[in-house]
Amino acid sequence: MILRSFLPAAALLLTAAATHSAVAQSADPGPERRPRHYDRQGRLYYRGPMRFTLGGGVGYYNGDLTSSLADQFLGPSLSAGMLYQFHPHWQVGGEVSYLQLGAKDYLPERDLAFQGKNGVGTAFVRWEPLRDPGAYSLPAGQSSIIKPYLKLGVGLALYSPKSYKGTERPGGNFTPAYLEPERFDYPALALVLPVGVGVTVRLTSRLNATIEGSYSLTTTDQLDDISPALGRSSSSLNDNYGQLELKLEYAPWAR
Repeated sequence: MILRSFLPAAALLLTAAATHSAVAQSADPGPERRPRHYDRQGRLYYRGPMRFTLGGGVGYYNGDLTSSLADQFLGPSLSAGMLYQFHPHWQVGGEVSYLQLGAKDYLPERDLAFQGKNGVGTAFVRWEPLRDPGAYSLPAGQSSIIKPYLKLGVGLALYSPKSYKGTERPGGNFTPAYLEPERFDYPALALVLPVGVGVTVRLTSRLNATIEGSYSLTTTDQLDDISPALGRSSSSLNDNYGQLELKLEYAPWAR
């Protein structure tokens, strides 16, 4: 009688345990349950993980006024974004940046300068030329410690410059008399094409540090509010800018 009573209860417990195990495996799949992919040589690799990035550094201007570092009013460059590895050599990502640009004229007789605030949104791909063993196996602790990369992207910049007479950075005892803006729809939009190079250093399986330098071509000659439009410059070449940043990349779901 006792055995007959015990069997249904045991069967119920085994069923519950099997159900719990299946749910646990589904919620926390091991590497063997992740989708598998193969490169051209037939080597198995896994995509991911997703990384969140946060960076800070300086912005650099190159336009009608100057291309010299000595003439720059270097401003902060801040960025945040996401990064996803979809192939052992390729990553795709998106980023938003805020940077301040400024410079004085390399021609003292023109006595011009500017400061501008810029917001930028870009999408990009990164190519890592070196083979990383960690992309083909788990755990991630087998990954390369140092990985160089190249970067190419496209995006939009929202720029709002102010030009003025003078050779000093605004602030302190100097408040410039700003010139009439060359256009009255600031902040204005421009297309940007960033290219860059960087080096990633693995700190832990979830955290990387990256030093990255990029240079962005733009479709505007008014990033500095100085162009042939009002006769402030004779050059019709578009203005460009660069960024040098130190970034942290964090992967909360990495193994």
